[in-house]
Amino acid sequence: MDQPTQDNRIRNVVIVGGGTAGWMAAASLQRHFQGSPLNITLIESSEIGTIGVGEATIPTIRNFYQNLGLSDLDVMRATGATCKLGIRFNDWLRPGSSFIHPFGLFGQDLRGVPFHHYWQRLKALGETAGIGEYSLGASLAKGGKFTQPSRNPPSSMSVFDWALHFDASLFAKLMRQVAETAGVTRIDARITKVNLRSEDGFIASVNLDNGSTVAGEFFIDCSGFRGLLIEEALQTGYEDWSQWLLCDRALAVQSEGSGEPPPYTDVTAQTAGWRWRIPLQHRYGNGYVYSSRHISDDEAMVELKRAVPDPLLHEPRQIRFTPGRRLKAWNKNCVALGLAAGFLEPLESTSIALIETGIEKIKQLFPDRTFNQGVIDEFNDMSRLEMERVRDFIILHYKANQRDDTAFWRDCQAVEIPDTLKHKIELFRERGHFIRYRWEMFQPASWLAIYTGFDILPRTWDPSIDGLDVESLRRGMAEMRKAVKAAVDAAPTHGDFLDKYAKPALSPLSPAKAGGQIEPEAMRV
Repeated sequence: MDQPTQDNRIRNVVIVGGGTAGWMAAASLQRHFQGSPLNITLIESSEIGTIGVGEATIPTIRNFYQNLGLSDLDVMRATGATCKLGIRFNDWLRPGSSFIHPFGLFGQDLRGVPFHHYWQRLKALGETAGIGEYSLGASLAKGGKFTQPSRNPPSSMSVFDWALHFDASLFAKLMRQVAETAGVTRIDARITKVNLRSEDGFIASVNLDNGSTVAGEFFIDCSGFRGLLIEEALQTGYEDWSQWLLCDRALAVQSEGSGEPPPYTDVTAQTAGWRWRIPLQHRYGNGYVYSSRHISDDEAMVELKRAVPDPLLHEPRQIRFTPGRRLKAWNKNCVALGLAAGFLEPLESTSIALIETGIEKIKQLFPDRTFNQGVIDEFNDMSRLEMERVRDFIILHYKANQRDDTAFWRDCQAVEIPDTLKHKIELFRERGHFIRYRWEMFQPASWLAIYTGFDILPRTWDPSIDGLDVESLRRGMAEMRKAVKAAVDAAPTHGDFLDKYAKPALSPLSPAKAGGQIEPEAMRV
């Protein structure tokens, strides 16, 4: 008679740390495993503050919270959010320059040839229209307009996406509410000791300052830069990327806002780094990401305060960081998420997106108590590749600048970039070709936006279009620009959209409303 198979399923998951990462993980995993015997406990201390700098997101955040039963309007009203169609880069190429990286496509591919080849052909003939004029997302953003993307776009010309600028602390509060309503247990306490199993070094339990001990089988470290579990207890190690990314400090401050909030994030080059400006409905988020090797903390403080046009709501807070990643995102029975797993910098709003993808990988590769090493290795390989490819995309922004006014920007140009990025740039310059990888956050349209914004252009165009009649090509491209302009002219302003649909609720969602869904048509104008 066959012996019954041993039940190795994990029953207890312990999340260490709240904030955005911890509560996103708790809410998403509880939803994923609803109805199963899995217990999820989150430990956080109300005495310990969270970083909470990230207020800008990328479009994947909308899929994340929709999977929790929340609509766009639910989240916008609960967090004072505004719409984000992309990022406007000011003075990065050179002083006075500006371009928008939109969440969307450029132009329309024809005869199997990507649009940018046609644009490049006309540019060589003296056409001055910027590539952003062929992007509905970029043009809406530039015009201060907002409307919902079409569910069934008639052509690629209509394809764009959007994300949110939100109050990160209110979003974490919303995620906590969703998680606790679904059954997550929260313990408000400080961890005083991490207990490891003598036989294999796995985490067995944590001691709390209230005198209790919490045991678990699978631990998720959301304790921020400190890495209480992944680093202090398991000594995983850290890969430093500061040879490529020179910024290592940030100053963050909230300010009053005036006027209609723009539907994009503003990032502006400064003496030794760059400054962000993020509009919310009730305030603005501002910050200066800089290199301590190129400017003093006091000088950076003065530069930031001088640049913010509104009254400050508090003194700027300083955050110190080392760009890089944990050598293993998953070590033994512990996975790190958020800042505990690594940090690049706020540019391109990747921090929350990396939390999302980390949670998805946990779901895909959720272990049992044997903790198969092949599963762990696959998780770590996926995490490493994704982080490296985000790293390369961010390095490109610095490497491609043509500023010569300060040592910081000259040093960024002189950086010896990773071979992976060098190969991508060379292939685009030579053939206008995009390399696409499986574990990559930014798709070809985003690379095109940055390449063209920094005047990195192919040496030539696809030879198949040499046979096209030039005047017909001009007319076709002019029609594309005309269609984009007409759509922008017909759209309401961003402020009108917010006033009509997304004014903040008096308080974040009540548990009863958290599962409600609002039909997308209700948001369209």
